[in-house]
Amino acid sequence: MIKRLFDWLKQPSGLIAAGIVVLALFGLAAYGISWTQRSPEQPIQFPHNTHITIGVQCLYCHPSAARGPVSGIPTQAKCWGCHRQIAKTDTSPLLAPLKQAVESNTPIKWVPVFHASDFVQFNHRAHVAAGQNCENCHGDLSQMTVAEMPQVINMGFCLKCHIKVAGADQAKFLKLTDCGTCHY
Repeated sequence: MIKRLFDWLKQPSGLIAAGIVVLALFGLAAYGISWTQRSPEQPIQFPHNTHITIGVQCLYCHPSAARGPVSGIPTQAKCWGCHRQIAKTDTSPLLAPLKQAVESNTPIKWVPVFHASDFVQFNHRAHVAAGQNCENCHGDLSQMTVAEMPQVINMGFCLKCHIKVAGADQAKFLKLTDCGTCHY
């Protein structure tokens, strides 16, 4: 039975069928990877570009990035602290969910856009302390309405940056490219 299958695979029709199967599997894998890189739907279509344009700094809304591993998502109280002072808060359809959440004391269920794999120990604090700008990884949010992933953030992306930062400093290169730096 197996011999007949191998004989058939050696024939042109068998090779074509095997090629179609390989292409289909490759297509499914590519689709699965692209699906994981899509930005999730948010409860409020938060306009990063508007906030950046008026001068709000990343660390104002995400202060945990300077202190720990995650950047954190601002509380609705922080958002409301500014927005309750804006006249159009009562009329803007974008702000209606925020106002409703504040009035009902219901937390907004934001969906994180950027995730590190479970086997990666990423720490924002180390990167902020090293002088890295948020846009190096998160892209230019002044050009985005809702946050989206501008590139695939994977080990290759991080290593390329670590190697660039190390430059000719061999000790820094060894530290930044050591597996234990991110996988501990």
